[in-house]
Amino acid sequence: MKMIDSKCIERIAVAVMKEYWSGRYPEYLLACEARRYAFHAALILDACSGSGQVCDIGGGWGALSAVCSKNGLHCHLVDDFADQGFAVNINEPRHRMPIDFGFSVHSLDVTRESLPFGSDSLDVVSSFDSMEHWHRSPKKLFMQIIDVLRPGGTFIIGAPNCVNLRKRLTVPFGYGKWSGMNDWYESDIFRGHVREPDVDDLQYIARDLGLVNIRIIGRNWAGLANPNSLVRAGTLLFDQVLQLRPSVCSDIYLIGNKAN
Repeated sequence: MKMIDSKCIERIAVAVMKEYWSGRYPEYLLACEARRYAFHAALILDACSGSGQVCDIGGGWGALSAVCSKNGLHCHLVDDFADQGFAVNINEPRHRMPIDFGFSVHSLDVTRESLPFGSDSLDVVSSFDSMEHWHRSPKKLFMQIIDVLRPGGTFIIGAPNCVNLRKRLTVPFGYGKWSGMNDWYESDIFRGHVREPDVDDLQYIARDLGLVNIRIIGRNWAGLANPNSLVRAGTLLFDQVLQLRPSVCSDIYLIGNKAN
């Protein structure tokens, strides 16, 4: 089994952020995003022992696919590319990422269209921070994912936790909105969070799909991406403790295998 070098993965993620995102966001946010992409890549690489065919659904520009491709995986990026920002001029550097890193791109709406893969053809399918934006039930798609995974293949879902510790503390005081009023009310099409899951929801999905070797883990990227330096420092201080209780973390993950 190929050993996963987490430090090497993080160096690649940092390089991707600096090359394609530098100057767009504050340094603290770029650092958080690099750590987050490195963590996601490590989950995928660990699941397929560092080689194989993988698909990331809702991966946007493809930073995760870039990191995974750089680590030797054959990657497919699936997205509808309908978010604001993708229709920029062709000289936008991030348009080059599939060519620069050698991953395949499939433009489709996964809630309406079928995945372009055969049965038992993929080692890992992942979807990070995408499901909560979908306006249709993900059940039909998730059943497709089980079909395209090889026996023993891994399905990974990552999403914001609707009942994380911060929300439990602030909502009683009237704070906790995710989306701004203008984003929802003044836009023809709302692309924000429709429904965030909790740990029970992820366990429900795992049972419905017949996944085995199920793990639920938590991380706290929202705190590390906060513009307030005190919040970031507090997150670093308590992150390891919070991970012991995924149900209170800001970000939760389901990892499970297709039955053989």
